[in-house]
Amino acid sequence: MTTLTDLATPKGAAAGPRLHIDGATIGYDHRVIARDLSVSIPDGSFTVIVGPNACGKSTLLRGLSRLVKPSAGQVVLDGADINSFKTKEVARRVGLLPQSAIAPDGITVANLVARGRYPHQGFLRQWTEADEQAVARAMDQMAVTDLSGRPVDELSGGQRQRVWVAMALAQHTGIMLLDEPTTFLDITHQIELLELFTDLHHAGHTLVAVLHDLNHAARYGTHLIAMKDGHVVAEGTPEQIVTAELVEDVFGLRCLVVPDPVAGTPQVVPLGRTRTARPEGKQA
Repeated sequence: MTTLTDLATPKGAAAGPRLHIDGATIGYDHRVIARDLSVSIPDGSFTVIVGPNACGKSTLLRGLSRLVKPSAGQVVLDGADINSFKTKEVARRVGLLPQSAIAPDGITVANLVARGRYPHQGFLRQWTEADEQAVARAMDQMAVTDLSGRPVDELSGGQRQRVWVAMALAQHTGIMLLDEPTTFLDITHQIELLELFTDLHHAGHTLVAVLHDLNHAARYGTHLIAMKDGHVVAEGTPEQIVTAELVEDVFGLRCLVVPDPVAGTPQVVPLGRTRTARPEGKQA
């Protein structure tokens, strides 16, 4: 079984590549989603972006990945404007797992994972044994080797997500951007995937994920960015920023924040209007 050490930051890459946004205004067409964003992604962190729907979380991630170009300000990768790099060079440094990714019709698992090696190909450098090994390692780590010959569109949601992560692993970048990676997965597959991301983080990757579940973010993230109405309202460790006051301000939810009984990280307990603890022994 391949260890995660084998999939850590590639040799020759900058240790913990630096990624940040300086004073960026980001939107689509003429509609501004986020204005004057300045955010730094700590090297070697598992950063999680949280906030209510339509607050700009995915827009921020797309700006970091160069899918959306800021109309003002800039995204800086390894000390230079990200737009100064050629597309393949960006792809060698930053991997992206997009939201609701769609595979080409009929493509097999092995062929989709192999597409992660595209940034490493060129006119003079074609497919090599090293590429073959990178694909095999990634599929092994994600436990999809047995699915290698199956069409991706025949797989379950959890299996497909594992295949997409394998493709990102095969890309072999120091930074991985993950846009709502647990969406549409049941709770078991959500936890399995988040545990995998934690292992990747410990192996040396810098991860940036958009998550909807604040308790998952607090348990697995090392650095949180809280957004509201296109602005960053707080950032820091889960212990620093996950408070009842912040949750009510950002999400409009009254709650208690207590220690997670398993991880010790902050856990949000909503204060419901109709459900309260029943007296001991009383049935519903």
